[in-house]
Amino acid sequence: MRTRSLWFIMAIPVIMGLAPCIIGCSLWMTGSKTPVLGETAEVKTPRLVGDLAVPYGLHSIVVEAIGLVTGLNGTGSDPLPSPERQFLLAEMQRRGVQNPNTVLASKNTSLVLVRGYLRPGIQKGDVFDVEVRVPSRSETTSLRGGFLLEVPLREMMILRGAVREGHILAKASGPVLVDPSADPEKDPVYATRGRILGGGVAERSRTLGLLLKPEHHSVANAARIESAINRRFYIVQRGLQEGVARAKTNEYVELKLHPRYKNNIPRYVAVVRAIPLRDNEQIRLQRLRELESELLNPATASQAALELEALGGPAVDVLKKGLTASSPVVRFHAAEALAYLDCPEAAPVLGQIARDEPAFRVYALAALSALNDLESVEILRELLKSPSAETRYGAFRALVELNPNDAAVAGEKLGDQFWYHVVRTEGPPMVHVTKNRRAEVVLFGDNIRLKGPFAVEAGNRIMVTSQEPGKVTVSRFAVNEADQKRFVSDSLDEIIRAVVELGGTYPDVVQMLQEARVAGALEARFEVDAVPEAGRRYEEKNAPNESDVAPSTVADHDVSDDDSGGTGG
Repeated sequence: MRTRSLWFIMAIPVIMGLAPCIIGCSLWMTGSKTPVLGETAEVKTPRLVGDLAVPYGLHSIVVEAIGLVTGLNGTGSDPLPSPERQFLLAEMQRRGVQNPNTVLASKNTSLVLVRGYLRPGIQKGDVFDVEVRVPSRSETTSLRGGFLLEVPLREMMILRGAVREGHILAKASGPVLVDPSADPEKDPVYATRGRILGGGVAERSRTLGLLLKPEHHSVANAARIESAINRRFYIVQRGLQEGVARAKTNEYVELKLHPRYKNNIPRYVAVVRAIPLRDNEQIRLQRLRELESELLNPATASQAALELEALGGPAVDVLKKGLTASSPVVRFHAAEALAYLDCPEAAPVLGQIARDEPAFRVYALAALSALNDLESVEILRELLKSPSAETRYGAFRALVELNPNDAAVAGEKLGDQFWYHVVRTEGPPMVHVTKNRRAEVVLFGDNIRLKGPFAVEAGNRIMVTSQEPGKVTVSRFAVNEADQKRFVSDSLDEIIRAVVELGGTYPDVVQMLQEARVAGALEARFEVDAVPEAGRRYEEKNAPNESDVAPSTVADHDVSDDDSGGTGG
């Protein structure tokens, strides 16, 4: 299978920007003003929270900085006169840097523009990726091997020739990961752009919330929404139950994130908006009867499962009926909702769907990671053997989310900078690296080797060579430093550890693996971000009307004929 080179998309899309997150104009234009709920018998009462309110806070906040990358191997440049240069000089002087103009003039440094995206619901101390690139007129030729010095991240803009900045929302620093295959002469754009995985740290928490539509602004309606949500969701703090919703004004209700939905915030908000505003036994029984018939219809199963999930425990028996339906669509949506209701019967169905249905795989694995049950753990461990790269890595991520200390996936922080995991499992050997969210190397198989002879680089200062079978030399060469060497076997595990021991960073290790693959030395499949994809469309076999099949509550799915995922190998 053809392997794509590691490359970087520097324009990150809005995180989790799915349909339920978008506040369109149509949500606000509803004609005449509706009285407060229950004021008159003639006015039809909105049944669900979503009839009165729309989501707030489901967009990403762009934070930026002007920073300095050091440690370049003669590929940097003295920045040209600009507002960015003046800003950086002032910042360096404020920090007490001696001779800042001399530092900027060095070929081993470069002024860079830094950008990150604070995702919805991010909490203080959470990490996120940051992008790094040189300005358009910069003479810097490559950022490979560079390290971004710590910078504060703010909302920024240039007005009247000067940089204007807001409050500090995050900080960023770390080694810059540049496409290892990017040639500064042939690919100048890729060579001068990179990413620092987990290099940003949030300084403030972001809240979620609901905005009442203009025609429903009132203290009474805000209170009713708060009450309805808190009947369904609560969290335990210092031994006390506390509702997740709080009406702050007559038009805004603040939401705390329920832990079960930490990896699927769009679904959490969608479930909240599907909560009934009124609840008693008669209303509940009527809703369950209506939703049962809708759940068993593939065309309406998605929304029905979501609304049943919003009802909580009373809906479990109805959802279980969907687990035995003939339609995979119905089985999936029923199992997904049951998983978020902590029902272990969902695990076998989600495992089978994750293995066999690419269109639903990403959501099935996310649901399994929310279901903390022994059976779901065993199912995920079994998926580690799958021939599909994205299924294997998706199962690995789900297990890490469930329990990072699980013996099947437990790893270590190498060099205090990236996560390293050796997964002892059956199946073809595979090496997986990431270019998003978390700096991480995963070896699927504990006996992966590099076959000599070869000579590859690990950054600007480390060489990995092999001239004799089974013997590898890892060497570090740096100006004004004594040469250092490590002699190891051809075991990839030993080689990676030797590179880090000599000061190699995560980008250095990724470069070494990429060059080893190109040289034909890596005796394993090599994958980059082989994660299950959202946005696939499902077409049910023998469905009477394919266009009527609703694939998901929060996203569409595309057809996928390739079950391998990732970059191939």
